[in-house]
Amino acid sequence: MAATVAPVSRTTIPGLPLPDLYARVSRHVPAIEWPALAPDIEAILRLKRERNAVILAHNYQAPEIFHTVADIVGDSLALAREAVNVDADVIVLAGVHFMAETAKLLNPSKTVLIPDMGAGCSLADSITAEDVRGLRAKYPGVPIVTYVNTSAAVKAESDLCCTSGNAVAVVKSLNAPRVLMIPDEFLAQNVQAEIPEVEILTWAGHCEVHERFTPADIRDVRDSYPGVTVIAHPECPPEVVAESDFSGSTAMMMDFVVEKRPKQVVLVTECSMADNIAAQNPDIEFIKPCNMCPHMKRMSLRNIRRSLETMTHEVTVDPALADRARAAVERMLQVRTR
Repeated sequence: MAATVAPVSRTTIPGLPLPDLYARVSRHVPAIEWPALAPDIEAILRLKRERNAVILAHNYQAPEIFHTVADIVGDSLALAREAVNVDADVIVLAGVHFMAETAKLLNPSKTVLIPDMGAGCSLADSITAEDVRGLRAKYPGVPIVTYVNTSAAVKAESDLCCTSGNAVAVVKSLNAPRVLMIPDEFLAQNVQAEIPEVEILTWAGHCEVHERFTPADIRDVRDSYPGVTVIAHPECPPEVVAESDFSGSTAMMMDFVVEKRPKQVVLVTECSMADNIAAQNPDIEFIKPCNMCPHMKRMSLRNIRRSLETMTHEVTVDPALADRARAAVERMLQVRTR
């Protein structure tokens, strides 16, 4: 699924500010709270025009960001692809730091901002450039595929990148009998299950959101909601994926729900995914459990507004490694996924 521009609703809510925008999030934002959010939204819309700025928002962003101020929404792969085509002077990344770095790598002449520098990632923190150099020494000649959920320094030490949406295609594109896939151990194991002909070597990195799900969670949901459709993110443990009906990136999850239209569905991933899909699909019942990403939730309308007002925090990449890191991302973007 490509990155998408949030659609404009024709439904209005009389008596509230920005009624068309409120209609998009009315299932998730109580009407009594909306007047407190509207001033920040109005300011962000004005500042985007004044700064010639766009907001790229990941699928895990809260509905009041995802459906009101974001210009482009999507998963990591979609945002990376769209970042190349953005016609703006300023990019605000409503996501986590590695995504902002990736946007900067692909747009070196543009100003890239992240509203909160503390928006990190447990996967990105699990591996360093020195670790990658150690892996090269230990496994000479074995290509290294690095998940985009990593720092630019780690990407610079890699052969090419992947996302959860294109990992299988990226590994296959190498035509190699053995591949190092880092740092997400569970993603690598789930890819291994799809392409057993390739030996995939792993690194013990995990997403703090997805690693907490268990097969028992899935069985409990099925017992409580017979017939429910379970969709798991491939950063989940393989045993969780095996208990699910479908596994895919956040964009693949959205596509599956929109195309298959299950009556009841569980998204085994970050909580805001279900909220954002439910806002546009009121006929589908979303059952949660889900886990919250504390890093994604550092984004807010208030700090996005402040970011545009003060032009902070600007994301830069060390020129000494930028070209190599950019090459790894660009090689990924050249891989055909379908």
